[in-house]
Amino acid sequence: MNISIREVLHRRDLKSFIKLPASIHKDHPNWVPPIYMDDRVFFNSKKNEAFGYCDTILLLAFEGKKPVGRIMGIINKKYNEANNLKEGRFCFLETYNMPLVASKLIRHIEEWSRVKGMKQLVGPLGFSDKDPQGLLVQGYHEPVVIATNCNFPFMVDFVEKEGFTKKLDLVVYKIRIPEKIPEFYQKIHDRVIKNNGHLKVIHFRTRREMKKYVRPVLNLVNETFRNIYAFVPLTEKEMAEFANRYLLILDPEFIKVIENEKSEVVAFILGMADISEGIKACKGRLIPFGILKVFRAKRKTEQLNLLLGAIREDYRNAGLDAILAIKMLEEAHKAKLKVIDSHLELEHNVKVRSEMEKVGGKIYKRFRIYEKNLIQGG
Repeated sequence: MNISIREVLHRRDLKSFIKLPASIHKDHPNWVPPIYMDDRVFFNSKKNEAFGYCDTILLLAFEGKKPVGRIMGIINKKYNEANNLKEGRFCFLETYNMPLVASKLIRHIEEWSRVKGMKQLVGPLGFSDKDPQGLLVQGYHEPVVIATNCNFPFMVDFVEKEGFTKKLDLVVYKIRIPEKIPEFYQKIHDRVIKNNGHLKVIHFRTRREMKKYVRPVLNLVNETFRNIYAFVPLTEKEMAEFANRYLLILDPEFIKVIENEKSEVVAFILGMADISEGIKACKGRLIPFGILKVFRAKRKTEQLNLLLGAIREDYRNAGLDAILAIKMLEEAHKAKLKVIDSHLELEHNVKVRSEMEKVGGKIYKRFRIYEKNLIQGG
């Protein structure tokens, strides 16, 4: 087998890099294509601000002239400096069932990272924790949701055979939406509302109403996520990019914000009706008519996907999580949804996980981030 590795330096190769997973997963019933208009921005160093504070490399593997694998290497200098690390990352690893291809791609990233002075390689991990992260190691037969990875079991074998071991797991809960709000939540909710008349829950009905809350919400994310593994604070430009990417497809009713008497955002939760079937139907192309298939899928789905949430530190353990949970469950009932996907939760985040389990949540997916020392004997 004649396998060659080529760095992606030209537009034609970048197009191949972005499109390759569709070929690899063409017979994979659960795979969901990316939204290609987003991918073209994400991998464009002139449009994605993260390239400005990261060293990056994109590689394609070829068998003859046919692309058969890809990988991206990242050194997040901002994150490494803030955490005193010498850490390289790999991500967007895709191959057919060809162990030699995976080995060559991974080893290229290892050598690239060593040359740049890195002592460890971790992954799959992108620019930050907001990008898809981890290899799927449990739940291969479950549908894929937005912003998560999808891989065949053989990819786990390929990575582990290259000497990578578990760094941490992220778990995903499936929660059956109860027909009636759990009594313990209702009691907490009523007590918090009674004792905190200065708090106000903001409900949205249009995307226009949401716009002025984008920055306050994302500033709260910056403040509360600072100790979460791989988190990098969003810049003003990245906040604008985030809004442009998601506002079109977010459901206003599944965004809840709590303000205090100073009109400061102190908590929020963000979810959206699952759009995976719509993205599959339009094959990742929203323009010109794909967006209609996405909206149609949102109306038919029975699943709510949680995406993001935060509570300001001085308001934690005060019952705000119960308020947000009840408001979200009420909206889910109105929309006739049946289940909730919790999105990724760090396995050691015991507090959040216990909240999921209180309402009957069961782990149905698990993603694993791997690590490998690059220094011999290290």
